[in-house]
Amino acid sequence: MKIRSIETFTNDFVCFVRVTSDSGAQGWGQTAPYYADITAQVVHRQVAPYALGEDAFDIAGLMDIIPDREHKFPGSYLRRAMGGLDTALHDLRGKLEGRPVCALLGGTPGPVRAYGSSMKRDITPADEADRLKRLQDAFGFKAFKFRIGAECGRDQDEWPGRTEEIVPTMRKAFADDTALLVDANSCYSPAKAIEVGRFLIDNGISHYEEPCPYWHYDQTKQVTDALDIDVTGGEQDCSLVDWQRMIDQRVVDIIQPDVCYLGGMVRTLQVARMAEAAGIPCTPHAANLSMVTLFTMHLLRVIPNAGKYLEFAIEQEDYYPWQSGLFVDSPFTIVDGHARVTDAPGWGVEIDPDWLARSTYAISDIEC
Repeated sequence: MKIRSIETFTNDFVCFVRVTSDSGAQGWGQTAPYYADITAQVVHRQVAPYALGEDAFDIAGLMDIIPDREHKFPGSYLRRAMGGLDTALHDLRGKLEGRPVCALLGGTPGPVRAYGSSMKRDITPADEADRLKRLQDAFGFKAFKFRIGAECGRDQDEWPGRTEEIVPTMRKAFADDTALLVDANSCYSPAKAIEVGRFLIDNGISHYEEPCPYWHYDQTKQVTDALDIDVTGGEQDCSLVDWQRMIDQRVVDIIQPDVCYLGGMVRTLQVARMAEAAGIPCTPHAANLSMVTLFTMHLLRVIPNAGKYLEFAIEQEDYYPWQSGLFVDSPFTIVDGHARVTDAPGWGVEIDPDWLARSTYAISDIEC
């Protein structure tokens, strides 16, 4: 079965990819969000030329050869574009075989424990605690992640004293059986990160994400080695060579690959298996309710070293308005703090036709 066409449906934030085989079978995937209109061009210019006419079931082979064919472009955009092809081909095969993607990869449908992930820094500590408490009452989350520091903040807080206030405020607001996680988004130098980390430990925080600029592995490792708290990271990394180095050097305690940033399921499974061999858990990054969270749900039902949680974005129209209206029926339902992977074929989701009608369309096919 050969790949006949690759289509993209795009706005600035989301690029859905549809692959059609020479038999007429189709599958849907998605590239990474943000500047998705640029990624769509990469799909057609740097991915499609090597995929059209090739075996639609040889996903691993395509993910292996495309980086070699485009070796002058080793960075994020190519990997994001590859992820659109990978995830669409997995959906195509799942629909043909009548199985969910997780089953194709050796897993099973079922529940996935979720933590409520807050993106907000423009909120007072008291308001954040109240907001998350309401979500706990409504959906049964037993873990939450909130933001400290400032994004790439060079040791500066979002506003003076916010971190020192929000950490104890959150701990006091929740019972001890609610796990609390924080994300520093590359804010701190090693010395400051270690100081903040000790404060987190004193307040019962269990997860310390991206404490230092993520591209400085040596800085993050200093924090990991110094603290008795799970230091986590990796969401931005898209090179398998870098991933091997991060794992071999034990830069973090828990890895957080992003299926869309890394380039799809095949490559993310490679990273998860590297970590499994090193005894490191994998809690993937999934920071919005586009298809990336669905991909991650299936991944967590496959890998043996799955971490404790699925990251589940709790912001809707107020933070990521572009998340709305993507699907006919949302695949994201939280019951007692768990999401569920169904037994529907492929990804088990239908893209909203109205969204597609408003998108920018492009096609590459073997007739072109």
